[in-house]
Amino acid sequence: MLWGTTYLTTTMFLPEDRPLLAATLRALPAGLLLLAVCRQLPSGSWWWKSWVLGILNIGAFFALLFIAAYRLPGGVAAIVGGIQPLVVALLASKFLHERLTVRVVVAGLTGVFGVALITLQAQARLDAVGVLAALGGTLSMATGIVLSKKWGQPAPPLTTTAWQLIAGGLALLVVMLFCEGFPSTALTASNLGGYAYLSLVGTAFAYVVWFRGISKLPASTTAFLGLLSPVVAIMLGWAVAGESFTPLQLLGVVLVLGSITSAIIAKKPKIPVECEALAR
Repeated sequence: MLWGTTYLTTTMFLPEDRPLLAATLRALPAGLLLLAVCRQLPSGSWWWKSWVLGILNIGAFFALLFIAAYRLPGGVAAIVGGIQPLVVALLASKFLHERLTVRVVVAGLTGVFGVALITLQAQARLDAVGVLAALGGTLSMATGIVLSKKWGQPAPPLTTTAWQLIAGGLALLVVMLFCEGFPSTALTASNLGGYAYLSLVGTAFAYVVWFRGISKLPASTTAFLGLLSPVVAIMLGWAVAGESFTPLQLLGVVLVLGSITSAIIAKKPKIPVECEALAR
């Protein structure tokens, strides 16, 4: 839900045409702050695992996400991102031995359709590079979710999140310096406030609770919760920015919420018959 506030924050407070700067300032300061709090560095294999997860969940995902956002209408990018729960469910069935049921597949397809109703506009156009970037970002984070679940967490979520944010943030810093360079004009107080919110709340806090959720829930269930992002985005646009939404968009919200609910119920552990009888 916090990630759903990114679009409104970006359009209202951040400078235009600086996507990699926004991605870098979201990740790197948040990671350094969390590391200052936890004061623990990776050990053993977690040096390279943190880099792998940091690139997949943060660095590559953020960069590809912004490329897609700039080359595609938001609706098309959101729809491509909406297939992530299905990709995670498929990978989890292969590598985590989570059961891939018809109910989960139907819930995933319903979620994609709901996102389409929320975001897609009639004048939407396709761009090959943008579509590939959106698919790459979806696959990157889907793989990161599954690997995060498979490898577990050798330290509290606050610590492992710091490692990943720093790794991803450093990778983004290199790409930003190469592609965009430093800003040519000074950042305003409004810009700095927007970056601070995205870094502290939308990244540091949001990713800590996200990775904690991955450790506690099935990977595919966690991925379905990401569909709340476009729902929150459209609701904030209506409540804060004065935007209106159509009955079809409202139907899309209902379908997305139904998809998430169905996926969570599908993954709910079954109580053994003898335990159920004893409870009664």
